[in-house]
Amino acid sequence: MLTQLTVSNYAIAERVELQFSKGMTALTGETGAGKSIVLDALGLAMGGRADAGAVRHGAKRADITATFDVSGIPEATEWLAEHELDDDNDCILRRVISKDGRSRAYINGQPCPLNHLKELGGVLMDIHSQHQHQSLLRKETHRKLVDEFAGVETLAAETREAWKSWNQIRQRLTERQQNADEAEAKLQLLRYQVEELDRLALEEGEQENLEQEQAQLSQADTVLHNSHQAALLCTEDETSAVDLVRQALQQLEQLPVDVPALADTIQMLNEAQIQISEAGDNLRHFVEDYEADPARLAEVEERLSAIYQMARKHRITPEELPELHQRLSAELAELDGGEGSLKQLAAELDSQRGRFDALAAELSEARARAAAELDQRVAAELAQLSMPNMQFITHLNRSNGGEPAPHGLEEIEFLVSANPGQPARPLAKVASGGELSRISLAIQVVVAQTSTTPTLVFDEVDVGIGGGTAEVVGRLLRTLGGNGQVLCVTHLPQVAAQCHQHLFVSKFTEQDATFSKIETLDDQGRISEVARMLGGVDMTEHTIAHAREMFSKGQATHH
Repeated sequence: MLTQLTVSNYAIAERVELQFSKGMTALTGETGAGKSIVLDALGLAMGGRADAGAVRHGAKRADITATFDVSGIPEATEWLAEHELDDDNDCILRRVISKDGRSRAYINGQPCPLNHLKELGGVLMDIHSQHQHQSLLRKETHRKLVDEFAGVETLAAETREAWKSWNQIRQRLTERQQNADEAEAKLQLLRYQVEELDRLALEEGEQENLEQEQAQLSQADTVLHNSHQAALLCTEDETSAVDLVRQALQQLEQLPVDVPALADTIQMLNEAQIQISEAGDNLRHFVEDYEADPARLAEVEERLSAIYQMARKHRITPEELPELHQRLSAELAELDGGEGSLKQLAAELDSQRGRFDALAAELSEARARAAAELDQRVAAELAQLSMPNMQFITHLNRSNGGEPAPHGLEEIEFLVSANPGQPARPLAKVASGGELSRISLAIQVVVAQTSTTPTLVFDEVDVGIGGGTAEVVGRLLRTLGGNGQVLCVTHLPQVAAQCHQHLFVSKFTEQDATFSKIETLDDQGRISEVARMLGGVDMTEHTIAHAREMFSKGQATHH
C-alpha cells in the first residue's frame, strides 16, 4: 500500500508531501491545476520514461520518492529479499531526474537498474490511464487477471516449471541429435582411452612405491657389499668397533682407584658394546638373507615404463593418471547409456511432456470456466457504467497448435465489441481512453477479491458520463477502496463525495513563478470542493446544501 509520496522540483510542484491511507482517495481541482503531477510522479517512481522538461524551471533536478508498506504483499517482500534490498516492511522507490534528462533509480536507498523499478512497481501499483503504464493493454495482464480470478496461480506456476523442465531436455536432445557424428567419434575415443587406463589399472601411490623398489633393486650389489663391510667393522674385523670398545673398557676397569666421575662413561661404553654387537648380528643376517632379483627389477622397470608412456600420451604427470581415469570413465558413463544418452533423453522428454500436458489441460479447463464467469460479471458492471451495449469477451486462443508454452496451451486476450453486430476486437484497437478506464474499473471491481495488486490508480474514469452513472462509478471505486487502496482523478462531484480521503490540487503565482499545491481536505473542505465541482466559482447556499447532502450520502455508502 502506498503510504507517502514526496515530490521535489517536478513540473510546477516545488515541494509536495502527501500521506495516503487505505480506501479510496480522490484528487480534484480545476483544469490545469496540476492533478496529473501526482500520477505522473508515481509513474516515474515505477520506472516510467523520464523527460528533462519535467524538472522545474530553475532547479537542477527533480526528486520523487514513493513509500510503500509491503507487509501484506508477499510477492514484493520475496522480490526484495531475492535482490537483497529488503528493509523490514517498508519499500522506498526513488527517482532522481537531472535537468539534462539523465536519471537515477533507488530502492530502499540502494542504486538499482531502472528495470528493477518497473518490476517491483508493477507488483505494488497498477495505473489505469491513457499513458504507457496502462497494463490493461497487455496480454500478460489479461492472463494474470484470469488466473487470479480462477484461483489457479499455483497451478500456473507448476505448469510453467513443467515447461521449463521439458524445454531444457528438448534442447539437450536436439543438440545431441545435431551433433550425433561428432558425439559418436568422441564416444569411441573415450571408450579407447578408458579401456587403456582400465588395462593399466594404476593404483593411487603405486608409482611412488615402484620407484622406491626400483632404486633398491638396481643398486643390489652396492647394498650387499656395503652391508658386508659394515658387519665386519662392527664385530668381525681384528679392529672391529666391538673390540675397540672392549679395549677402552679394560683400560678404565684397570684404574688403580675407583673414580665415581667415570661411572656414567663406563655405563655408556657397556651399552655401546651391546648395541654394536647387535647391529653387527643384524647386518650379518641381512647379508645372509639378501638376494638380488633381476627378474623383479625387470618387472618393476617394465611397469614404470608403461606408466610413464601413458602419462606422456595424455600430456600429464604420472601422478595425475588416476584422476584422469576417473574423469574419463564418468564422462563415458554419461554419454554411453547414462543420463545423456539419446534414448534416455527421449524417454525423459516424453515423461516431462506428459506431466506438462496434464497440468496444462487442468489449467485450460479452469481458465475456460473462469473466463465465462468473468465475462458475465464484467458485462453486468459495464451496464451499470452506461455501457450496456459493450460486449466483453475473454478470448482463449490456442494459436500455437497446442504446443507447450510457459503460460500453458492458450493465449488469453480481452476483446470488446462497442456496438451490436460488430466483431469483437482487442481493447487497444477499439476502446477510447474514457471507455478503457471504465472497462478497467469494471474488471477490477470483479477481480478485486482475487487481485494481488494492492494499489490501483484510475485517471479520469468519469470522462463522458454523468448523473446516476457517475454515482455508480463512485460507488464502485469506493467498493474497490474497501478491499485495498484506490487513487482516482475525477471531475465529478458524485465520485469525489464518496471517497475516504480527498486531495485538492490548486496552483498559484508568486514572483512571476507558478506553483502547484496539494492539500488534504477536512470534511468542511470536502463539502466546499464538492460544491465547487457542482456549481463552479459562484457557490450559492443551494449549491452548498446540495454538496452537503451529496457528501453525507456518499460517506454513508458502504459497498
